[in-house]
Amino acid sequence: MEIYSELKQIPNLSVALGFFDGVHLGHRAVIENVVNFAYSNGEKSAVITFKDHPSRYFYDLKPEYILTREERRQRIATLGVDYMFELDFPLFANLSAEEYLKDVLVKNFQPVAISTGFNHNFGKSKRGNTEFLETYSSKFGYKYFLIPPQKFGDEIISSTAIRSALIEGDIETANAMLGYNFGVSGVVVKGKQLGRTLGFPTANVIYPNELIRLPLGVYATKVIIGGKTYFGVTNFGKCPTVSVCDTACVETNILNFDEDIYGKDLRVEFLHYIRPEKKFFTVDELKTQIRQDLTVASSYHKI
Repeated sequence: MEIYSELKQIPNLSVALGFFDGVHLGHRAVIENVVNFAYSNGEKSAVITFKDHPSRYFYDLKPEYILTREERRQRIATLGVDYMFELDFPLFANLSAEEYLKDVLVKNFQPVAISTGFNHNFGKSKRGNTEFLETYSSKFGYKYFLIPPQKFGDEIISSTAIRSALIEGDIETANAMLGYNFGVSGVVVKGKQLGRTLGFPTANVIYPNELIRLPLGVYATKVIIGGKTYFGVTNFGKCPTVSVCDTACVETNILNFDEDIYGKDLRVEFLHYIRPEKKFFTVDELKTQIRQDLTVASSYHKI
């Protein structure tokens, strides 16, 4: 997949519009539609998106994304997309819906097809919506696909619903809507090595600042190192018993694993929220609780 940060004229594209935070099952339906249409018609596919969510521009909000930008790129690439355009939203924020469609999408891509989710909108005052795109399809010669909402049970899958589930610690629902496990990737860094002194060594990674924050606590997790999968128990918190961290840490005790992995890439995928973080009065109490956490986690490591 070729990635561009600026507009480039590539005609006859089948394009998907949206921010696609999380690249969840609803997003996948939109993107896979344009990829399949492009393939069936001998054309190329593209995702047209922005580097940052428009809410940062309009409301000056700190981002709380489901995926980092690089992870979003990787997941979109796996769907077979040919081009991805990550544009600077402020450059387009004041365009009307007509201007964005005519002067950006049509002028640069001459789209043969446009695909969006059921609630997509664009342009000043959000005038550009699904009805707008359908209305202008004949004028500009593209086929418009409105992808209906995808559901998990009775609930519509959306980035908002997934963020709410993660904030509440409902990891199972979030993962089901995503179609994969929510996780954190990073380089293993040295901590204070207090876990090792307790008999439960941990691999520590830095939690990306832009990601949505999970509840502080203990989780059953899946750990991926060098293409191999292990299971573990992860504490996401401030270590209130043995130390106090300035920021939340991701510390994972990897089961049946004893290798030096400092400086190596690691991914921690969250499977289940076991309990909230709490302070213990003695180290022995903490050790007892860790053993109990390991027992609880073992039942979720079959997922």
